Parts: sequence; C-alpha cells; structure tokens
Amino acid sequence: AGIIACGGQSSRMGKDKSLLVYHNKPQRYYFFDMLSQLCDDVYLSINANQVNSVEKGYRFITDMPEFQYAGPMTGLLSAFARCPGKDILYIGCDYPFLDLPELKGFMNFITAGKPAAFYNEATDTYEPLLAWYPHSHAETLAKRFHNNEHSLRHFLFDTGAMRYHPNNKRSLFSADT
Repeated sequence: AGIIACGGQSSRMGKDKSLLVYHNKPQRYYFFDMLSQLCDDVYLSINANQVNSVEKGYRFITDMPEFQYAGPMTGLLSAFARCPGKDILYIGCDYPFLDLPELKGFMNFITAGKPAAFYNEATDTYEPLLAWYPHSHAETLAKRFHNNEHSLRHFLFDTGAMRYHPNNKRSLFSADT
C-alpha cells in the first residue's frame, strides 16, 4: 500500500503543507496519483482535523487515537492497522522534487521483507518518510511505540534497513520550513 503522510501538525510551516502546490495540484494529490501507478492501494494518512479537507475520490486513513502523539509513527501504525498484511511505501508530502522515475528506482531496489529508505549521504541519515516498511515489521514498530520509542529513523538504523542512494539528490529536499 502506498501511504502519503499528510497528518502532521505543520507547526514550523504554519499551514497544512500537504495542500501546498508545486505541480499544478496540492502535494497530497500529486503523490496520490503518482503512487497509484506503483501500488495496489493508495491512501492519504491524515489527522482528524483534515477529514473534511479531502477531495472526493481520494481514499484516506485517519490517525487512530491509540497511536496519537508519535509523529510519523502515528500514521504508519494506523496504516498497518487498517491494511493488515500489506507492506507500506511511506512517502512524506513535503518532497517537491521527488518524481516517478526516482520512486520506480526505489521500488526496484527493495528486497521483500527488509525495510529500506532513501539515504541522505550529506547528513548520514535515513529519510523515514521516503521509506519501505514491510508488514513483517509492524509488530516490532508497535512494540517500539508502546516503549515510547517513536523515532522511525532509529528503527531504520536499528534494523539495518537497506540504504537507497537516489540518483536525483534533490529528491531528498524537504520543504518542511
């Protein structure tokens, strides 16, 4: 399942960043259409305050109350709960230079059952909102949540996730501020 992470608070930006327009439509719909070419099922991951802002025809998963206040992990765990047995391609809505060829390259890179993420060599870190989370790791993520370990980046490091080095380094640029 392709999940577009849109449910953040956008506190640094001051407005819903999933509604910013870079490609003639809001980012959330741009990525929804893109992931529809790669995934069997695609959903917007939103918080309860965004429900009325979703246009008709776009499926969404609302953050589940039991996973609240865990940042991006909230959306990921809600997606696993709503899509049992599905692997998750988890994409943040704030990557204006991410394109279909780069995502296709990432999908070809993935090995079944192994977490993978775009890797930013400049900062020596995984990008947890440009990542693949196999359903076989859903229980581990839930345990981490219950242990107050909410960092997806730490999960990727701890599991030795595969490091995808994008051809287009600009695809790592986040318009988060």
